[in-house]
Amino acid sequence: MTEEGKQSFIDIVRQFALDLGLPKVDVDKLVITHQKNFVALTQTAQITSESVKSIAAKQKETIESAFREAVEMARSVKLTGDPKELLAKQTEAVNRALDAAVGNTREVAERIQKANADAFKVVADRITESIAEVRQSFKSGSAGSGAKS
Repeated sequence: MTEEGKQSFIDIVRQFALDLGLPKVDVDKLVITHQKNFVALTQTAQITSESVKSIAAKQKETIESAFREAVEMARSVKLTGDPKELLAKQTEAVNRALDAAVGNTREVAERIQKANADAFKVVADRITESIAEVRQSFKSGSAGSGAKS
């Protein structure tokens, strides 16, 4: 939209407010507020995207590690070995795998929780600021021009 088109839209909104006898609204401040809201949403999307990438990388690392350990265990097991020794090695391998799975699950959960908290904070802070900005954009009296200098 051209600058002329934007200005005429703002003028239409101002005239509409005048015709309705609404309190004076600083349309320029409202536009800036909505631009900031869009930036906050973009930041939230970036936080979420980075978190998903991080979690996917961790999951890939976990799977690769599990396969490496399974291959190592398969190579170390001798079919002609002592059954007690074989059982002990299998038990040790299972315990390591379970410990790794629990640890990785905990780390993934912590990453998800942190990502959610970070994204929520961006949105909550922006909502708080936006409410204050919208309140400041309304002034008593009749509608008029924005606060352009």
